[in-house]
Amino acid sequence: MSSEIDSSTLLSRASQLIDLARKAGADAADAVVVRSRSQSVSVRLGKVEGTESSESDDFSLRVFIGKRVASVSANPGFDLQALAERAVAMAKVSPEDPFACLADEASLAKSYPDLQLLDTTEVSSEMLREAGLAAEAAALAVKGVTNSSGAGASAGMGGLVLATSHGFEGSYMASRFGHSVSVIAGEGTGMERDYDFDSRLYYAELDDPADIGRRAGERVIKRINPRQVPTGKDVTVIFDPRVARGFVAHIAGAINGAAVARKSSFLRDRMGQQVLKSGLSITDDPLIVRGPSSRPFDGEGVSGERMVMIEDGVLKHWFLSTSTARELGLQTNGRGVRGGTAVSPSSTNLALEPGDITPEELIRSVGNGFYVTELIGHGVNMITGEYSRGATGFWIENGELTFPVSEVTIASNLKDMFMRLTPANDIDRKFGVAAPTFAIEGMTLAGR
Repeated sequence: MSSEIDSSTLLSRASQLIDLARKAGADAADAVVVRSRSQSVSVRLGKVEGTESSESDDFSLRVFIGKRVASVSANPGFDLQALAERAVAMAKVSPEDPFACLADEASLAKSYPDLQLLDTTEVSSEMLREAGLAAEAAALAVKGVTNSSGAGASAGMGGLVLATSHGFEGSYMASRFGHSVSVIAGEGTGMERDYDFDSRLYYAELDDPADIGRRAGERVIKRINPRQVPTGKDVTVIFDPRVARGFVAHIAGAINGAAVARKSSFLRDRMGQQVLKSGLSITDDPLIVRGPSSRPFDGEGVSGERMVMIEDGVLKHWFLSTSTARELGLQTNGRGVRGGTAVSPSSTNLALEPGDITPEELIRSVGNGFYVTELIGHGVNMITGEYSRGATGFWIENGELTFPVSEVTIASNLKDMFMRLTPANDIDRKFGVAAPTFAIEGMTLAGR
């Protein structure tokens, strides 16, 4: 991976773009460069299957004329004046958008902290290859593992360069390193697959590839010879942290201001009301030093702060960008994210805060139930909250994990699931969405 690249040239070009847009007739404008550098190696059965390397600096210019807005994108090497004139010409014929605007000048970051997001460690393709091979070899060495779906390693960095017509200029970069492996156990129709991975901002903090491989192998052999279980209508389901993180992402989607404005969230009318069990909180913090999804400012130049989105079970905030906030009659809270030429709200370092008991104690308290390790399909309706997913995992009997389970479906409504959620204390905050193991009572399980 290349060492940190000076962003001053890109900031200068972004500022030039804005000046040219203003001269061409724009009332206001901002220019952003999304930076990306990455390399990866994939291996399978001891041989390299592929290597990839990419670099890009993608420019976007957004211009405003009255209540009209237009955006254009380009790669490096474009003609600055032609792009600016094109954007202004597009804005002049665009329909009016009463909510599109730059962030208020008063809300812009005047300074921002060094969050230590960039590790400039040089990682060669040979180092990536060796890591992938080591992870796969360790997984295949686990007794009962019969094949490999492949392993890989990656290194990269990405970041943002932003300039606005009302004075903001800023940039940041963040690194990302990863190791992963996927293996198979069993034969024929009885084959099962599982995986393990690690992803970090700092290379030295990555789990050892051999440990990742061993864990993947141990996970998959536990899944051999799964059974179906009888259908039940009042089953306690425990979510492994892997699937718990995805579930918390559903909560984030339901409290996203854009979904609320579109009336596509089942929580759109619940502000100030209890939506989780008392005692539970959801936090979001963009300013965690070395946080996996930290950022010193958002895609509009606004600094975010740590927020308790749901406090003691009560919904307190939406995720808001400037335009979404205006549509809802509110103020942005620095959660705007650039997606192509658009800005939309999103979470940063999101966490379902942990409870007080261990996962083992939580499992024992259930008695009989279902421990989910993987979910299948996309059966979640964010408008109604209806939830139905295929699932695999382990049956809980007398407070212990007993035999593997597959080909079942778990179902409920997210409104009810939120109110019946009990978290353990094993949260791992190395992911952008963090969640402990948790149990949800009263779910329907469709089996044999």
